[in-house]
Amino acid sequence: MKTLWKNCHIASMAHGKYSIIEDAAIVTSGALIEWIGPQAALAEPEHDNCIDLDGAWVTPGLIDCHTHTVFGGNRSGEFEQRLQGVSYAEIAAAGGGIASTVRATRAASEDELYASAERRLRHLLKDGVTTVEMKSGYGLDLENERKILRVIRRLGNTQPVTVRATCLAAHALPPEYADRADDYINHICNDMLPALAAEGLVDAVDAFCEYLAFSPAQVEQVFITAGQLALPVKLHAEQLSSLGGSSLAARYKALSADHLEFMTEDDAIAMAAAGTVAVLLPGAFYFLRETQLPPMDALRKHGVPIAIATDLNPGTSPGLSLRLMLNMACTLFRMTPEEALAGVTLNAARALGMSATHGSLEVGKVADFVAWNIERPADLAYWLGGDLDKRIVRHGVESSI
Repeated sequence: MKTLWKNCHIASMAHGKYSIIEDAAIVTSGALIEWIGPQAALAEPEHDNCIDLDGAWVTPGLIDCHTHTVFGGNRSGEFEQRLQGVSYAEIAAAGGGIASTVRATRAASEDELYASAERRLRHLLKDGVTTVEMKSGYGLDLENERKILRVIRRLGNTQPVTVRATCLAAHALPPEYADRADDYINHICNDMLPALAAEGLVDAVDAFCEYLAFSPAQVEQVFITAGQLALPVKLHAEQLSSLGGSSLAARYKALSADHLEFMTEDDAIAMAAAGTVAVLLPGAFYFLRETQLPPMDALRKHGVPIAIATDLNPGTSPGLSLRLMLNMACTLFRMTPEEALAGVTLNAARALGMSATHGSLEVGKVADFVAWNIERPADLAYWLGGDLDKRIVRHGVESSI
């Protein structure tokens, strides 16, 4: 079925720029874009439907390329404790922190995890998100990592969104492996990843490279195993200290390195050469009240693609709005609205290995787009919260979300 979407202005985000087309139209054929350009240049097409977008601004569907959407429990109580002066270390010593989320996730059934994750996901979808990445990492054993990844696959099959599943088994050390990090990494490499990959539950592999998580040497073992399984890699790196994780990610041609507050210029050079995307997570920066900014000048200087994501998780970034992250990226990280929008469209697609099909409005790409009732593209980063009037199109079909 061919559809003509007319009477709009387009920020196509081709090449990571607004690439504005005024007085524009789009022709979709099934799930793909068949034609895009100035409406005056469009020969009278054959189409089954004609939809007037009433002068809306059309952007690619937003892409949230780093989330931990599936988890059990709630840590708002810990948030309140921290604001009352209790330190994170004290909370962790009392059984809180990520350990509490692991316990709650292990205790939850697959249906319970699905129901809570669906509620969170619907907020993202209402914000204009048409593609989302979700990580495991709160199970930390084969049975529960499998459970989380099965929920992620189920969400992709039942909700109007494209979902990518990332295995983050190397997220933290589970209690049964206390003081045996090397043994746990061996378990991930020898047992967990091969089994989960064989079941078709994994699109990419991630790890947390940090002094309170896993060392570069341990992460490298995970990356080697992922390569043997033909799975791309990603990495949580340089959030709290500089361990060279982002350069390690670049050596393994990682899709992305994420957080990056403590990365160096040498890391930026390595990432640029490898084509590894820098995924910045302003929600976590804000929520933790961090002060160390990512090295924006080095990233720009060396041409590292910059993506933005919610990092939706229960402990450090309970963010339900990707559009709010656009504003945070601008106000906290000094990005321009154009850079921020590229960060949740084309560069976010690059961070998922999907830029050939998603992230910009170009002929042959998937017809995922949002028609916003706004005055200019910068409005998406300007307005704080709220539900902007919009029409969401996924795979060439208007969504009821």
